[in-house]
Amino acid sequence: EVQLVESGGGLVQAGGSLKLSCAASGFIFNEYAIAWFRQAPGKEREAVSTISSDGGITQYADSVKGRFTISTDNAKNTMSLQMNSLKPEDTAVYYCAAALGSIDIWGQGTQVTVSS
Repeated sequence: EVQLVESGGGLVQAGGSLKLSCAASGFIFNEYAIAWFRQAPGKEREAVSTISSDGGITQYADSVKGRFTISTDNAKNTMSLQMNSLKPEDTAVYYCAAALGSIDIWGQGTQVTVSS
């Protein structure tokens, strides 16, 4: 079965850190571009960070630059999002995604709540 499963969400105080992980199965992970998205209540889903299939190109939303770091471990078929200096506005459901051409694979999402 093709799937992505996120973990690592939770409640943290402002200024704290969380590391989200996403485990991939059922597809050739290192052929796909990888991304993390988030959706806050009442807002559209937005891209947080992306990494190319070869890991050579990473991109971040301006709102998280310098605070979040995306990474992949192709040997373990996992991706991660290290989130530091968290702010209340980072509160959202976070989704991992993998894309190759017209194929999109999405995880179920994990809640991140940052208290002030």
